Amino acid sequence: MKILHFHPFLFLFMLFICSSAADPFTEALISLKSELIDPSNALNNWVLPKDQNPSQKIQSCSWVGVRCNQNSTKITSLDLSLKNLGGFLSGSQFNQFVDLNVLNISHNSFSGSLPVGIFNLTNLTTLDISRNNFSGVFPYGISKLQKLIVLDAFSNSFSGSLPPDVCEIASVKVVNFAGSYFSGPIPNSYGLCKNLDFIHLAGNLLSGYLPIEFGQLKTVTHMEIGYNSYQGTIPWQFGNMSELRYLDIAGANLSGTIPKELGNLVNLDTLFLFKNSLSGMIPNEFGNVSTLSSLDLSDNLLSGPIPDSFSNLKSLKLLSVMYNDMNGSVPEGIAKLPNLESLLIWDNLFSGTLPQELGMHSKLKWVDVSTNDFVGVIPPGICSGGELSRLMLFSNYFSGGLSSISNCSSLVRIRLEDNLFSGDIDLDFRILSDVSYVDLSRNRFTGGIPYDIFHALSLEHFSVSNNTNLGGILPEKAWSLPVLRNFSASSCNISGNFPEFPFCKSLSFIDLHGNHLSGSIPESISVCENLETLNIAENNLSGEIPVKLGSLMKLKFLNLSYNDLSGSIPNGNTFKTMDSSSFLGNPNLCGAPLARTCHHANGISEGMELGSRRNHKVGWVLVLCAVVVVLSALLFAIFYYRRQSVNRHWNMVSFGGLPELTASDVLKSFNSIDTVETLYSSNSVCKAVLLSGMTVIVRKIEWGAKGSNLLIDFVNQIGNLRHKNLVRLLAFCYNKNLGYLLYEYLPNGNLDDKIAIKRDWGSKHRLVISIAKGLCYLHHDRRPAIPHGDLKASNIVFDENMEPRLAEFGFKTISAMETGMRSFLT
Repeated sequence: MKILHFHPFLFLFMLFICSSAADPFTEALISLKSELIDPSNALNNWVLPKDQNPSQKIQSCSWVGVRCNQNSTKITSLDLSLKNLGGFLSGSQFNQFVDLNVLNISHNSFSGSLPVGIFNLTNLTTLDISRNNFSGVFPYGISKLQKLIVLDAFSNSFSGSLPPDVCEIASVKVVNFAGSYFSGPIPNSYGLCKNLDFIHLAGNLLSGYLPIEFGQLKTVTHMEIGYNSYQGTIPWQFGNMSELRYLDIAGANLSGTIPKELGNLVNLDTLFLFKNSLSGMIPNEFGNVSTLSSLDLSDNLLSGPIPDSFSNLKSLKLLSVMYNDMNGSVPEGIAKLPNLESLLIWDNLFSGTLPQELGMHSKLKWVDVSTNDFVGVIPPGICSGGELSRLMLFSNYFSGGLSSISNCSSLVRIRLEDNLFSGDIDLDFRILSDVSYVDLSRNRFTGGIPYDIFHALSLEHFSVSNNTNLGGILPEKAWSLPVLRNFSASSCNISGNFPEFPFCKSLSFIDLHGNHLSGSIPESISVCENLETLNIAENNLSGEIPVKLGSLMKLKFLNLSYNDLSGSIPNGNTFKTMDSSSFLGNPNLCGAPLARTCHHANGISEGMELGSRRNHKVGWVLVLCAVVVVLSALLFAIFYYRRQSVNRHWNMVSFGGLPELTASDVLKSFNSIDTVETLYSSNSVCKAVLLSGMTVIVRKIEWGAKGSNLLIDFVNQIGNLRHKNLVRLLAFCYNKNLGYLLYEYLPNGNLDDKIAIKRDWGSKHRLVISIAKGLCYLHHDRRPAIPHGDLKASNIVFDENMEPRLAEFGFKTISAMETGMRSFLT
């Protein structure tokens, strides 16, 4: 066979012919593609043409993301956004694209340093590199782009100082450096941008004082600079930004008073200053900002009343001053604001009555005035707008009845616990078909539980506990609600029989202790397969304990004590895990775990036949009864002594989440005081339902007898954290070497469970930003900082609004302290 040999010059000639088939712009794009990672094959039509290109037109003008001028002689726009691209960019190709006006590579996964070659694109008007992972220092030289209007570097991993030369570009209108790791102060030169309209620097590691030069920004309409850690106060010069419509400096470690000059911002629509350490009174001058729609000053140290001048804010939709030290009454004019939707003023020192016209002049959606000192009745027209979904009035001194909300069909959550309400529970559940949460506990209601409660098909939580004169009976269809999880009516003077359970697959908590229920426990309770807590102690129930009750595998807390139950305690595995305190006070009940053993009927009769005289038989019976009484008294005394002994050594710290519970109450919720220290393995986590009906997450920690102060101090730091993206530590129950951390329970799962759910980019962005805000609060807003230590998908949980919350933060520090203490002691 003859072998053909190519001359080297012939090979080079053929290579030249092939390469000449593409114009230099197309070749530069092919070179750029070679640097990219393209797992979705988004640039599948970026291929060299097979034929030569005799014309002057650019052959790549039809490629994905490429836009040319009308004659196809210049590339004017390169838009590679949302293409799932990655890799490192060298920037060597950018010299070819001198006519480029728009470069958009946002919403990808590019990493490494930002190539300085981009700054040679001197005709750029838009540079969008947002939502990537560029890192390192943002390179100097952006000021070369003298035609630039939009600079968007949002959500990357840049570090170091903000580029100081941005405002040397006279044309720039949009500057977005938010969501990276920029540090140091905001350059004073940022106050010299002559045409700036939008500036976003939030969510970095910025520090120092806010530049007073911002007062010179006469064209800016939108400023977000929060979620950093500045020093000092808000400069009064900020009141000179006359065109400002949106100002957000939340979570920024600011102190001092709010400058009255902000009242000069007559175009302002939104003002967010929450989560700082601002003090003093709210300036009256805020009443001059008639355009104000959203005002959030929550979680500060503000004092004094809500200014009367707020009655002038006719555009106001959101008023939030919760978590402050404010006092006084709510101005009557607040009720007359025509656009008010959300009034959030909880956890202050407000007093007096709510304005009686509240709800009559606007479509209220959310009212939360809980944890104050309000008195009086619920305003009669609070539901007049037809859109009120959340009404939170708990922990006040409200009185009167519920007639003003009885027909409020839009209500979803009603929390009126811990007040002085009285009279019948006038809630028409045929109309309140969407309500999911009702808590009326710790009031003075009478007239019983409404019989029509079974119409509330969305009801999940219902509590009327500690209404001592409520009376009535349990509605026949109380358990038929399809999504009911919690039913609590303890200490309500309820009588009658225990209703049957035709359907209760969602029910997990029943607390009816301290009533006058009679009859037997229904066998049908066995269909409640998700029941975790059943407390029907201190009633008049009789008969035997249903054997099928032992088939409820999720049942963790059972209290049948102080009834008139009889017979033997069933042998099911569920009953074996219960403590004897669950069955005390039933004199005719026998079997484990009670010390009172059961005797079969034939054995007793045979024993009595041994005596021939009646008085002999009676004597034996009296002796046996006396023994039983003595033993019962002895057991009760031992139990009482042990309980008191245990409780004396337990401490309870509530961080605002469990104000009504004692250490004893918490320990009872763990099935048994006697076995509380061996319920869970060390460092384990479990779900528990407290006696109040509240579901919590419990984590056990242990330490030695010495050195516990440091750990307890750290737990107190965690308990005092307040951020909407953190799971809240409600309480800490502990003794000299053992403790239980009680966290709020969030039932909507974690990110690990939902990672496969498809989300649009906006949802993903909000998710990540919320997580980042929680981390920023822990790592940068706290002094001292609290490291999360174990950030992973399973430690990101979702609340009732599907807002992500960080869980398990700081626990590695606690574990290290535990280990250190044990090592020290051994």
